[in-house]
Amino acid sequence: MSDYLVQFNNISKFFGKVIALKDVTMRLKKGEIMCLLGDNGAGKSTLIKTLAGVHKPDEGEIIFEDNKIVFDSPKDALDIGIGTVYQDLALVPLMSVTRNFFMGREPQKGIPFLKTFDVEKANKIAADRMGQIGIDVRDPSQAVGTMSGGERQCLAISRAIYFGAKVLVLDEPTSALGVHQASMVLKYIVKAASEGLAVILITHNVHHAYPVGNSFTVLNRGKSMGTFQKKDISREKLLSMMAGGEELDKLEVELQEMDRIHNKN
Repeated sequence: MSDYLVQFNNISKFFGKVIALKDVTMRLKKGEIMCLLGDNGAGKSTLIKTLAGVHKPDEGEIIFEDNKIVFDSPKDALDIGIGTVYQDLALVPLMSVTRNFFMGREPQKGIPFLKTFDVEKANKIAADRMGQIGIDVRDPSQAVGTMSGGERQCLAISRAIYFGAKVLVLDEPTSALGVHQASMVLKYIVKAASEGLAVILITHNVHHAYPVGNSFTVLNRGKSMGTFQKKDISREKLLSMMAGGEELDKLEVELQEMDRIHNKN
């Protein structure tokens, strides 16, 4: 019996001759927040879609609760408990908070074949779930477009948890938010993890990731530069890895050598 809830072992993905991912491994326990860091083009988006069942890995395996899993569609990932919240949130601004919360999975009432949408029950659930995270929705019939960016992000996360997510994959959840709204979302992520959820937080913002993360995996050009526990790596080291610090140091040495040769001649 493994200690890990989910394992992504040596995942590789190829698009023709392009190597999008190569031998990426991530393993998460219940209640762990793993931050997946990387600059643009590092492979984060491809990895997200592979975890969510959009892409099948060409190499490697996904093990969930000690069982090897093969996803044929995103629905398979959702069915076993891997919920993904993308940057666009999949919310409809002109639809109500309640409708967005359930999005086709609304509670029904009535006799078989004559069931109707139980509006009262749905409104109560949506308002209660949002209230649990400190968001006061006075009128669940209000349009989602009237909510702040942080509130909408929390709604999408709360929806995924309500419908059974055990592993939550969050795609840049704070990228378009101000400081206060980002803080709201990060606090909610920590709260969800404290209740046993495993979280993969994808971001390029080390300053958002470091305070909440338990472990950090850094991607660079489709390859993992390693997974580090918080006690083993500083914020400054993560920033250096993200910025290609070693490559910049090497470039500086090469430029100094070129300058020395030039002056000598």
